[in-house]
Amino acid sequence: MATQTTSSEKQTAVTDAALSPSLTSSHEQPVDRAAERRLVRKLDMRIIPVLWILYLCNFIDRANIGNAKIAGMEKELNLIGQRFNICVWVFNLGYLVAGIPCTILFKKYGPKSLCVMMLLWAVTVIGCGLVRTWEQLVITRLLEGICESAFISGAAYLIGAYYTTAEYLGRYVIFLTAGIIAGAVNGFISSLIAKMSGVGGYSAWRWIFIIEGILTIVIALGCWFFVPPFPEHCNFLHGAEKELMLRRVKEGGHNPHDTITFRDVLSELGDWKIWAGVAMNLGVTENANSLANFQPTILKGLGYTATSAQVHTIPVYLTGAAVSVIFCLLSERMNHRYGFYLLGCGILAAGLIIEVVYPPSAVTRYAGMFLIACGAYVAMPISIIWVSVNAGSGYKRAIAIAAIINFGTAGAFVSSNVFLFKETPRFHTGFSTGLGLTCMGAAASTVYFVGCWLTNKKRDESGRTEPVTEQSEVEKLGWEHPEFRFVL
Repeated sequence: MATQTTSSEKQTAVTDAALSPSLTSSHEQPVDRAAERRLVRKLDMRIIPVLWILYLCNFIDRANIGNAKIAGMEKELNLIGQRFNICVWVFNLGYLVAGIPCTILFKKYGPKSLCVMMLLWAVTVIGCGLVRTWEQLVITRLLEGICESAFISGAAYLIGAYYTTAEYLGRYVIFLTAGIIAGAVNGFISSLIAKMSGVGGYSAWRWIFIIEGILTIVIALGCWFFVPPFPEHCNFLHGAEKELMLRRVKEGGHNPHDTITFRDVLSELGDWKIWAGVAMNLGVTENANSLANFQPTILKGLGYTATSAQVHTIPVYLTGAAVSVIFCLLSERMNHRYGFYLLGCGILAAGLIIEVVYPPSAVTRYAGMFLIACGAYVAMPISIIWVSVNAGSGYKRAIAIAAIINFGTAGAFVSSNVFLFKETPRFHTGFSTGLGLTCMGAAASTVYFVGCWLTNKKRDESGRTEPVTEQSEVEKLGWEHPEFRFVL
């Protein structure tokens, strides 16, 4: 987090709100804390719900391929061998290639572009339900990945634009629960749509894609009027409320005046801290993607029917969502990230070990799915927000978020190729690989923590003899500025 420190504040852990010149400057009126609480409640009601609904659609549309598989798609499209896995990972190829460029376009053209993204990917989802060969499914999934590539990073940036560092993680994890809940909703909706087999001459799996794609189009059009603009163009706050909001986020993650060049992008991507964040996110996202894409198949392998397997995914996702919110809010309250990320990795590893050992009891193996969901969904948001708040503001933060999310999602390349068809339902290679990546994420978080801690310590000990720097310089240099202190 970027703060301006004095010699009396060295060795002291502080939040942005405590040191923000926009809130503490002698040239401005002190903040009315009651008014600030009312403002935060209004932001919570205006920003988070609409983004939550959009993300619910986003995750349903990307994960419904796992539900469609066991509803008849595998047989009808002749998805033998690794063909299904190819259809899964090619989505992430589009995601990986287009993520950073599309996030830069989001920053340039504004939050309404989120709805444009939705309309485009909804068309590709409907296309998934109309394909006649598995090769056509590969193409539509690739296009879907490209269209979705900047949605999560764009929404994450928008949330950080309106909230202080001390509030960012809590709001982001609530937003992220939409993706978790979507897994549960997907199972429920798919179990209902499965009864439509033969309607209009289409199989049940086709209706899963078609109906969910049409719903996404309707919701995208409806939410166009409710997606908030960037703070400087805020149209739902006026007068003193808008002034207070702008004062609060003056040193937050959004900089409306910065510009970006290709050389700047390469420079940002050359920082080791971003790649530590990528490793942290990849280590847990691979397991979350495995859960989304293969859980219905895994549960079917435990002896459940196709419909029962869909339904049994629901409590796994709901439990993961609840645990994620609880521990991430604790992390935010305690202003600490590293320990809670390791906690998530530990829970995740416990679940993976159960699946690797493959005990004879189906109930025990089902319990392992709960641990995987809880651990992955605790660690994922922390890995993203922890590094992004340390990245500075504006395009620096946008690039950091996009890199961590989109390169981290490359874990799906791994999961889609290690959950081998011939190992159904045990998937020993898949779960063993997930365990190894979890350990990699824990190691990366330790390196990141130590590196940031040593940098903070060095900057605190060096002292400051020069006058306080202009805020514009702090924004420009980001985490390279000597007054910058990293969140730990």
